[in-house]
Amino acid sequence: MGDLLPIFFGVIFVNNLVLIQFLGICPFMGVSKKVDTSIGMGMAVTFVMTLAAVITWMIHNWILVPFGIEYLQTVSFILVIASLVQFVEMAVEKISPSLYQSLGVFLPLITTNCAIMGLALLNITNEYSLLESAVHGVGGAIGFTIALLLIAGIREQLELAKMNDLVKGISVAFIVAGVISVAFLGFEGVV
Repeated sequence: MGDLLPIFFGVIFVNNLVLIQFLGICPFMGVSKKVDTSIGMGMAVTFVMTLAAVITWMIHNWILVPFGIEYLQTVSFILVIASLVQFVEMAVEKISPSLYQSLGVFLPLITTNCAIMGLALLNITNEYSLLESAVHGVGGAIGFTIALLLIAGIREQLELAKMNDLVKGISVAFIVAGVISVAFLGFEGVV
């Protein structure tokens, strides 16, 4: 239990996958125009990232390492993530067609979300246990969702502000993301 809390809070604040390690920037910028859409994307990423962390750990430690086929790590991890994303896509389309429409192309693009792949690889690199990998996955997903909601809330307010067309839209979103990232650097050393 003593190691789990630093892993959990560390990946949320100190080593946030989006704001500190700059992984998963594509859906971070693409889906963060509205808070409602960001909540849906955050839930989808939470499901995929948590399960991917656990399943990829099991595949690596129970199949790839014992059989000496670690070179299949990237392919097997991509297969796991793509399968989970396909499941989420079908579930969201069935449960909430409006959310499915608003997420558009970014929902299937979770497959190529490098934050998920990066987290799975970090679990292996850091030699986490199965429980530590699961906690790291949940924390990483919460950190991703917090970052997404922060920038979505700010972008919604910025849409109402009068500003020059040169900086409006994605330009100001990158500036805001940079400022939030600098703010998250303040958590360094906390955990």
